[in-house]
Amino acid sequence: MTPTTATVERPATRAELPRVLGLWSVVGILIGTVIGSGIFVVPAEIATLVKAPVLILSVWVLGGVLSFFGALCLAELGAAFPQAGGMYVYLREAYGPLIAFLFGWTLFLVIDSGAIAALSMAFSSKYLPYFIPLSPVGIKLVALVFVAFLVSVNYVGVRWGALLQNGLMFIKFGAILAVTGAVVFFAQGDVGHFSSPAIPAVSTGLMAAFGLAMVRTLWAYKGWEVTTYSAGELRNPTRDLPLGLLAGMLVVIALYLATNLAYLYVFPAGEIATKSRVAADAMKLAVGPIGGTIIALVILCSITGAANGNVLTAPRVFFAMANDGLFFKKIASVHPRFLTPHVSIVATGAWAAVLSLSGTFEALASYVIFGQLIFFALTAGAVMILRRTRPELRRPYRTWGYPLTPFLFIAGATVLSVNLVLMQTANSLAGLGIILLGVPAYLYWRKKT
Repeated sequence: MTPTTATVERPATRAELPRVLGLWSVVGILIGTVIGSGIFVVPAEIATLVKAPVLILSVWVLGGVLSFFGALCLAELGAAFPQAGGMYVYLREAYGPLIAFLFGWTLFLVIDSGAIAALSMAFSSKYLPYFIPLSPVGIKLVALVFVAFLVSVNYVGVRWGALLQNGLMFIKFGAILAVTGAVVFFAQGDVGHFSSPAIPAVSTGLMAAFGLAMVRTLWAYKGWEVTTYSAGELRNPTRDLPLGLLAGMLVVIALYLATNLAYLYVFPAGEIATKSRVAADAMKLAVGPIGGTIIALVILCSITGAANGNVLTAPRVFFAMANDGLFFKKIASVHPRFLTPHVSIVATGAWAAVLSLSGTFEALASYVIFGQLIFFALTAGAVMILRRTRPELRRPYRTWGYPLTPFLFIAGATVLSVNLVLMQTANSLAGLGIILLGVPAYLYWRKKT
């Protein structure tokens, strides 16, 4: 007997979403959601933490490999449970409804709604003013219009949301390749930047800094998991979800490494640490003042794609929760004409708008990094648990390298979580508090079912 069948009574009639998405939609969602503003902002933070170029590149490689191992785990789970909700479903099947609910609760309250809020404010306050000066009130209004636009596109059909995502994915993919190529071929660089300064002696402080840098890269890579949320709308989920996850992750890792190599080619590591707009500065060296304009346009497209990826996928988790009777009943509604979880989409956008206006999303996001890593580790653990408790389950794809790959992913996420607790104790405990606030909410909805 599974934890779910032992503890939860699901509604007899469950709302379903039409299966209209294909492989390119999976790849587009992954690449478009992962590549936001992180690759343009995070390099300076990492260079500040670890300083040596060899360590900088190692952080990006290890972060990519760890994320790839996580994608391998989710590929098996997604093929076995091709339903809307993704990680929520896998946690429910492996651990029961409480852990799954706490994940969905945190996702709605902070993680994905906060990501949409942060991206909307980055769009309106940091990069759009490069072209159009905005007052403080104007910045807030543009952020609200930005969220409303993405909600509207996804409200009228998952195909429209996926079409926007695929288009932005191709634009940013081509643009990042072009920018990297321009920097390498037209800017005057120095290959000596790749090896100087040398790696310092190993110490506890260096290992702690390396761990924090790894957390930064994992957030730059974050977004690969959202492809599973829309599994219930894939035409051939058992094939397209694993293939799209793995192909998309390989593309992102390659792009991130190429971009960081380009940064290091034109700037020494110590100078990268001082540059909040390293990509723009690198492009100015390559093509002149217009380089800053080009980078601003690329980042605006990247931000829009990352935010759209969250609006497209996250509401499917809340839809699945409501279908289980563990969230507001209306969230499980399907629009009679557009066949989308329209109430869930609007609720996600509305809460993201509240967070963007409140200005608290950045603080909240810093609180839940610890919890996000724990949920990732639990999801990878679900592969092992379900292989033992559900041997009869059909698994069209099996995790490559099992059991080593899920074990390494779990170990990596756990080590980084412990490092966060030691280095950022207050934020980690606050994040745990946000997650635990979901327990009384869970008991409330369980009582209503």
